[in-house]
Amino acid sequence: MKLTKGLILGSAAMFAGAGAQAADLPVKAKPIEYVKICSLYGAGFYYIPGTDTCIKLGGYLRADTVFNTHGDLDAPNAGLGGARNRLSNYYTTLARQDLQIDTRTATEYGVVRTFAEMVFTWSSGAYSGAGTTGVNGSTAYNGTNPAGSGRGTVAGGALGLYYAFIQFAGFTFGKAESQFRTPWGEYPANNFELPGSAGWDPVNQITYTADFGQGITASFSAQDQVAHDQGNVWNVSGATAAGLATGTYGANDLGATRAPDLIARVRVDQAWGLFQASFAAHDNHPAYYGADETTGHPDDKWGWAGQLALSIKNLPTGAGDSINLTGVYANGASRYVFHDYMSNTFAMYGGTGIAGAYQSLGLAGASDSVFVTGSGQQLTTTFGFNGGYTHNWDPYWNTSVFGGWAAVRYSNTAKGYICGAFVGTLALSTGFAGCNPDFNYAAVGTKTSWTPLKNLTFTGELVYQILDQKYAGASTVTLPLQSSVAKPATVYELKDQHSLVLLLRAQRNF
Repeated sequence: MKLTKGLILGSAAMFAGAGAQAADLPVKAKPIEYVKICSLYGAGFYYIPGTDTCIKLGGYLRADTVFNTHGDLDAPNAGLGGARNRLSNYYTTLARQDLQIDTRTATEYGVVRTFAEMVFTWSSGAYSGAGTTGVNGSTAYNGTNPAGSGRGTVAGGALGLYYAFIQFAGFTFGKAESQFRTPWGEYPANNFELPGSAGWDPVNQITYTADFGQGITASFSAQDQVAHDQGNVWNVSGATAAGLATGTYGANDLGATRAPDLIARVRVDQAWGLFQASFAAHDNHPAYYGADETTGHPDDKWGWAGQLALSIKNLPTGAGDSINLTGVYANGASRYVFHDYMSNTFAMYGGTGIAGAYQSLGLAGASDSVFVTGSGQQLTTTFGFNGGYTHNWDPYWNTSVFGGWAAVRYSNTAKGYICGAFVGTLALSTGFAGCNPDFNYAAVGTKTSWTPLKNLTFTGELVYQILDQKYAGASTVTLPLQSSVAKPATVYELKDQHSLVLLLRAQRNF
């Protein structure tokens, strides 16, 4: 037994020793790839481990509350907001998380860049309907901003893609800023949507930019016209009483895409500021006069827009003070003046002093062209400007003043089409002679921002908006029931309208 026990213990010790020796043998560790700073393209870039590509992440979180409007940054100029009754919001809210991804790789052909900006937005909506009777009751949440704006649509969450483009050897492919617009777009010193310039909204495109050095560049672009550049193309023969009562002067008779908008831009961007000249050509391609292709159609007509812009930096009034100015003129290309973040039909209600009138109403509609069945297109002229001045009181506080103005002018032939439908469908008290669909639209305001910490800003912005319609003074019109905004079928005075909007914002950038 002693011999057997000794053999077992000895064997165990031998195996234990062998195991200990094996465990003590050195093992080659896997290489650790540390994230390294990439200093080639500025602060915030890092090398993606295992690659020669640099990446930068950024974005912001924003919370807005706006008073006396249905759109996050727009006036109550149409729909439920313009109704100014119990269906109109006293306030509207928005919360947004934005994420930006920027990658760059140095190659023998130059830097290859990709950039994407994605957002998740939660916005409040508004009840629609003509009351709470259960017959025409409030049944849904709806917004009043145009399609593609990403704001104030259905109450709840929505995903958005602002930018998604590749840049290589001077070319840009994908969804990027329009080469027509200025760096500030419709925001020269503000957050509110101003008329009088091409909008900020990025658009799908193919662009080549030539860089001549010293901040001088020239760009040539073909960009998608859908949503971003396409205004109303009205067949006035299809006008209805319900449509006319909202500033819609015909059936929107758009054909499919045939040509992108063609853009040319020259820009000088230097330490003193910026100068830019832009030009756009826009194809208006209507569909058919009637229900099928045998009814015929108007021929295409090319419209155009031209824009001049100036920015002056570091004014004598204070460090970082600036002025931004933009002026634009268009014929048959109204979205370059009334950009796609704005409505292009307006119906605003208010009080009246005319006996027999229930309320007053401001009506207006912008278009690229109008026609009637059997005729050719009449292009619509639009023009305007906007600007803003920002003063920095100190590193924490700044105040700005800003404004924008835009006009719509129809040709005499187009006025004949529209007024013929208007007078023939709605009872206008002043008749054909008192009908004029031309109008002006303006907004002016001031903004003050406080930045207590770097990249954390609180803002208050107050804006006064005016709709200046051109129907004859003391004109009245008889409208049908407007069930969507709870307006009765009765007599209304046609009159200029205005609104006052307050925006409060908190934003953290990163």
